[in-house]
Amino acid sequence: MYLKVHRIPGAGDVVAVCDRELLNSTLLRGDVEVCISEAFYGTSIATEDEVRRELAHAENVNLMGRRAVDLAVRMGLIEESGCIMIGCVPHAQIFRI
Repeated sequence: MYLKVHRIPGAGDVVAVCDRELLNSTLLRGDVEVCISEAFYGTSIATEDEVRRELAHAENVNLMGRRAVDLAVRMGLIEESGCIMIGCVPHAQIFRI
């Protein structure tokens, strides 16, 4: 998976994770295009343990892809029913308040 942590002073971090095969692709949902870019998801490949560590304390998470979403489900952070499908790809966001 690709992992990027966006550090936003005063607003907390945003952890972005996507499955490897999705990077630099565009998905369609109706007339909306979703670009899965290096700018947001990064260029660093992370192990499942590295992703798990970041997700464990993240306040804001953006997940794109089956493996990324499944990891968060297994960690008990989200339920699969809380995800949306963009094309055939699951997507989830987590906000801890």
